[in-house]
Amino acid sequence: MGLYVRQDRQGTGEVALNPMQHFHYHRGVLHAENVSLEAIAAEVGTPFYCYATAALRQQYERFARAVGAHGPSAKNHVFFAMKANSNLAVLKTLAKLGAGADTVSEGEIRRALAAGIQPSKIVFSGVGKSAQELAFAVDQGIYQINIETESELDLLSKIASSKDKRQAAVVRVNPDVGAGGHAKITTGSDANKFGVSLSDAERIYVKAANLPGVRMLGMATHIGSQILELDDLEAAFNRLRDTTLKLRGQGLPVERIDLGGGIGVDYHFGDAATVDSDRISGPALIEAYAAMVEKTFAGLDVERGFEPGRVIVANAGVLVTRVLHLNPRAHTTFAVVDAAMNDLIRPAMYESHHEIWPVRQPAKDASKQPYDVVGPICESSDTFAAARMMTAVKIGDLAALMSAGAYGATMSSQYNSRLLVPEVLVDGDMFAVVRPRPTFEDMLAAERIPAWL
Repeated sequence: MGLYVRQDRQGTGEVALNPMQHFHYHRGVLHAENVSLEAIAAEVGTPFYCYATAALRQQYERFARAVGAHGPSAKNHVFFAMKANSNLAVLKTLAKLGAGADTVSEGEIRRALAAGIQPSKIVFSGVGKSAQELAFAVDQGIYQINIETESELDLLSKIASSKDKRQAAVVRVNPDVGAGGHAKITTGSDANKFGVSLSDAERIYVKAANLPGVRMLGMATHIGSQILELDDLEAAFNRLRDTTLKLRGQGLPVERIDLGGGIGVDYHFGDAATVDSDRISGPALIEAYAAMVEKTFAGLDVERGFEPGRVIVANAGVLVTRVLHLNPRAHTTFAVVDAAMNDLIRPAMYESHHEIWPVRQPAKDASKQPYDVVGPICESSDTFAAARMMTAVKIGDLAALMSAGAYGATMSSQYNSRLLVPEVLVDGDMFAVVRPRPTFEDMLAAERIPAWL
């Protein structure tokens, strides 16, 4: 399909590499837009996350345009899935482009509000909402709450009616169609905890229509994450369409269909930026998805909500790390870097793949050898790559773990009492630290020793 092509920029010494074309080599050094990652490392230290504004803007606008969510009168809406990346500067960037927010906790709602996203553009999803969280969401007057259980429906009605309000809501339906790049991110099977079963959906919808504190407006679904083939999504969406027609046949209004997220990205593009021509990915996947949605829901006259996360931010970010030590073995060399699984847990948790590019551009004909790229944490699972063929690595070299903008910083922790890494946002030739690295004093000050000790 020729989606991802290596491009040599004539006469400039630059090489643009797709699908992460906003991270490219210029004069032998990897840049984020027009900023050298070496320069950021010198000022901020390593490891650090770096996000490219141009990539965020490009991918959001591409998605919104494809699903028909552009313009003030559009009936389709994009709610960015904050669990993928909840940095305030990233949220503010997307908010200025018109994005709403898909949230799964009170904390995420508060982050969305702090980033300037209006309550009328906030969706509250999640399988375990507390009374406090529901009350907060109702008080804010958010766009909708996605109901996941019958008991949550009862609780929401009780809370909202006590405030003399009727909260807009949809019921999340589990269509018993699971999909995703890993068993741990499949959410639409009957074996998963999410949503109400398809057999219960109609009964719960009828009940909701008669509750005092809820305005039941439609249905939602989300069947998984990192989806690269559309058949399962289409099957799930057809079940929502059928249920919509049944409910309308009973005289019940169905005004909204929330289609969740889940569209994936290709993490395996290599240092030559090639892609398997038999697999749809990148822009073609977004456009094919939008066309499938349009065909499936043609003639229903509903507002459609979309909750993309990974597809917007994954290729907008990298994790930059430095080689600390080399440990040669018979069949590989362990390259110990200063980033670890607490900074980027996806390889340890999901066996996920991230391309690793040297910040210093290697020669085109440089030979390669196998490396195990590992972190300093006392776990064998603290491994970013095993037997990865890479050009020669030296102690002190900088490397970038690519496609790290989604589920990187948001899933990080202080395991082994390691400090959270800073996050940096680049825009053109400017960069700013948008989450500073805390100090050890900051980390210790967050805890208390009881008086009896």
